[in-house]
Amino acid sequence: MRYPPARRLDLVEELHGFRVADPYRWLEDAEADETEAWSKAQDELLAGWMEGRPGREAVRERLERLLGAGLVSVPVLRGDRAFFERRRGDQQHPVLLVREADGTERALIDPSALADDDTITLDGWVPSLEGERLAYFLSQGGDEEASLFIMDVASGETIEGPIDRTRYCPLAWLPGGDTYYYGRRLPAEAVPEGEAAFHRRIWRHRVGDDPDGDQLVFGEGREKTEYHSLRVSLDGRWLLVGAAAGTAPRNDLYIADLAGDGTLRPIQEGLDAETDGRVGTDGRLYLHTNLDAPRFRIAVADPARPEPAAWRDLVPESGDVLAGYTLTDDALVVASSRHAVGRVAVHDRQTGEPRAEVELPGPGSVLGVSARPEGGDEVYLGYTDFTTPPRSYRYQVAEGKLELWMDAPGQVDLKERVTARQETYRSKDGTEVRLFLLHRDGLTPDGARPTILYGYGGFNVSLTPAWSAVTAAWVEQGGVYAIANLRGGSEEGEAWHRDGMRANKQRVFDDFAAAAEHLIAGGWTSPDHLAVAGGSNGGLLVGAALTQRPELFAAVACSAPLLDMVRYEQFGLGETWNDEYGRADDPTELGWLVGYSPYHKVAEGTAYPAVLFTVFDSDTRVDPMHARKMCAALQAATTSDRPVLLRRERQAGHGARSVRRTVELHADILTFLAAQVGLDLGAADGA
Repeated sequence: MRYPPARRLDLVEELHGFRVADPYRWLEDAEADETEAWSKAQDELLAGWMEGRPGREAVRERLERLLGAGLVSVPVLRGDRAFFERRRGDQQHPVLLVREADGTERALIDPSALADDDTITLDGWVPSLEGERLAYFLSQGGDEEASLFIMDVASGETIEGPIDRTRYCPLAWLPGGDTYYYGRRLPAEAVPEGEAAFHRRIWRHRVGDDPDGDQLVFGEGREKTEYHSLRVSLDGRWLLVGAAAGTAPRNDLYIADLAGDGTLRPIQEGLDAETDGRVGTDGRLYLHTNLDAPRFRIAVADPARPEPAAWRDLVPESGDVLAGYTLTDDALVVASSRHAVGRVAVHDRQTGEPRAEVELPGPGSVLGVSARPEGGDEVYLGYTDFTTPPRSYRYQVAEGKLELWMDAPGQVDLKERVTARQETYRSKDGTEVRLFLLHRDGLTPDGARPTILYGYGGFNVSLTPAWSAVTAAWVEQGGVYAIANLRGGSEEGEAWHRDGMRANKQRVFDDFAAAAEHLIAGGWTSPDHLAVAGGSNGGLLVGAALTQRPELFAAVACSAPLLDMVRYEQFGLGETWNDEYGRADDPTELGWLVGYSPYHKVAEGTAYPAVLFTVFDSDTRVDPMHARKMCAALQAATTSDRPVLLRRERQAGHGARSVRRTVELHADILTFLAAQVGLDLGAADGA
């Protein structure tokens, strides 16, 4: 490959005793003419490589057909209405709908109707307790800078908004739908330069009032990176506020009696634990917590005496990771997972005694559980697995009956064509780790199967069975797809997460390399036929993999990655992640970061695998500078003839996007990986 020239700086800094080189720092400035010229040259290089590439059009068409299965979300029931999202095959975004008591449905928000280019996304929504009003959040161009609007559900008219600075902010209605509590950042002019993305507060607001005059409720004088949670009891008496510094796996939790003095008092404060709470219709405080229980437990307390010493276990910690729950008149319905496979159990609401196990459609994932806030006997749950697009079920507790409430609009039946199973392997330190292995029915190991290994390994994120058009398109053509449940995730609870964060981050990379070695030892593939893929924190994962074990892989798909771990806190939302990774201004923690930072581990004269970086110009979480700098470093250093390419996309960001953009992105990624590991995409329609 003839790569665009990239000026190399002789820049080395002394940081806490470490000599840290940064030869491509100039590529941090996206607005600089030199950076834009280099980026355009990378655009042209990619376009030239992709032009006429065999199989791309076939895989693009197949992805469109597979994504045509659509999806449906778990309904949220308020009053006589059910609110849910659904996407048909001909729609670019999920549409928020409401189903009335008589069964009629109508669309409330269709993002495609709001922008001709499909760049507006619905980032969240919260119906009022009676279901008569709806709060919703919209952002544009992929920047995720959500603004808040209020809708009258009956008429569909917007009666308030936009209220800006509400990105990643919670909202909870008071009874009656005239007043709500919500989160909002301080204006940029009120905070230090460079901190406009932080400084959230909780406010009380009456619909129709000027939001700049709202009553401040919580947040003054606290950590600038705090994120909050909110909940109001059905009767409007109790307000709960949670606060966590960035993505730290711990939070403070407060409760206020709005019928009393309204003062927020601590439920837990300064404890190294995650806890969320709600006050039920029976007046008890229910707490979902990992305090002294890494796999979580459910406790109850008197909201007037909520301190941990007064908690009483209702559902104690077990071998399952307890993910969530909902309440009916007499039952506590609990969603959990065992080794990343979903389960649902029914417990007695008063005593916590187990009553029943819900028989799910298969070994898949539970996409949430919900019930009417006032009670009843029905629970709604979402379900997906590797061959089933997201659908919703209704479970009648008294009868123990599970029935389909709403299926995904389109069906793609792959059950006779795909085998999915879970395997166990050992990491470098002997720890048992699991992975899911997917391949076409009847396929056997031959030592050279084109294989993609995917991972994430961070932020307590669990990789569980889920429908994926990308995975299906690869497997249909005879490829193997593996998903590793690495430390750093939540597949085995909070201890599993902490075993892969901060000083332990190298364990995640070791787990991933061991997964690759397991696939090779099992006869499925070889280094010449193995690709790895990951995005965001998973981009860091594959960046570390390619610099630590370049001989183990033929190709890497690295999307929206973190790669310069010395300077990551200075860009995007990086400062909110320093409890996960460590702080560069601390000598010990900088040592952790320097020890694996992929950008700083690129070594000249190394035969690196093929790499495709994908970045998004409107990404306000992970700055594209990471991929630009790493791309320049690899292009200069590699001695192999495998390509190192950069794909950038405008008017797109880190989160939700249209189906059309999803198809184009993943068609390029699969085409790139297939070319490197020897998968023929020519018949990607599955014929």
